[in-house]
Amino acid sequence: MSGNEEERPERPSEVDGTAHLFRALGKIIKVLRKNAGLSQAELADATHCSEDLVSSVERGVRTPQPDFLIRADPVLGAGGVLTASVDDVREALARARVRHPDWFRSFAKEEAEAVALHYYAVQAVPGILQTRTYAEAVFRHRRPLYDEETLEKRISDRISRQVILDKWPAPTLSFVIEEAVLRRPLCGVEAFREQMRRLIEVAQRRTVHLQVLPFDCTEHPGLEGAFTLLTPKGRREVAYIESYSHARLITDPEEVRTYTERYGIIRAQALTSHESLDLIEKMLGEL
Repeated sequence: MSGNEEERPERPSEVDGTAHLFRALGKIIKVLRKNAGLSQAELADATHCSEDLVSSVERGVRTPQPDFLIRADPVLGAGGVLTASVDDVREALARARVRHPDWFRSFAKEEAEAVALHYYAVQAVPGILQTRTYAEAVFRHRRPLYDEETLEKRISDRISRQVILDKWPAPTLSFVIEEAVLRRPLCGVEAFREQMRRLIEVAQRRTVHLQVLPFDCTEHPGLEGAFTLLTPKGRREVAYIESYSHARLITDPEEVRTYTERYGIIRAQALTSHESLDLIEKMLGEL
């Protein structure tokens, strides 16, 4: 399992220009910033966001949220160019929630609207934390192979889900990642450094709890594989599991309870958030 949505055939509903819009906006923002004589850090300060967010938006790997565009427009002297795109961005974000394959759509909808999300990852970095390069490595090496057009759509769909990280009010977000995942540079060493820096940036957010389950944890209840727990607004928690071409959204309360229990034990056995951040920084230094 490598982030939830790569194992089923292409469907026409996945085709739209959302990723192209976000990449184009990123390039426009970069040009405006340079023309304004601002660094990424200065733009981040002026718009009350992180420098990493500005960098990711400019590179087209993060979605420029409407609030960011509204704040950035006067700072960059855009004269309304960015605010004029807000309605299109909101429409594109709405489309992004429904453009996934039919089999994945129920999970994607629940994920986008959830008030709490908990991910346990055993084979790869969770999809909503992946850099574009890492996501490409995951999809490019699957079997049977994707053609280039489908490959690009899969990557864009995965990146589009990452708007969850920038929502406000933020959902409760936690991740437990097996140490083995962080010891396998799927996309090559240089690109994996970028992925590790991305994990560090996310782990430092006060809206996110990220933990590593170390190698020396020899017994734990998650040996059956990765899973996700999510709580829809006003409804009971559900669980999602995926293995090769089989995906399942679990709603039975008793079955969900077993996954909740497993996750609680796994979190207790994992390193603390601070210990996990220290380990990831140490591993990055060793790459």
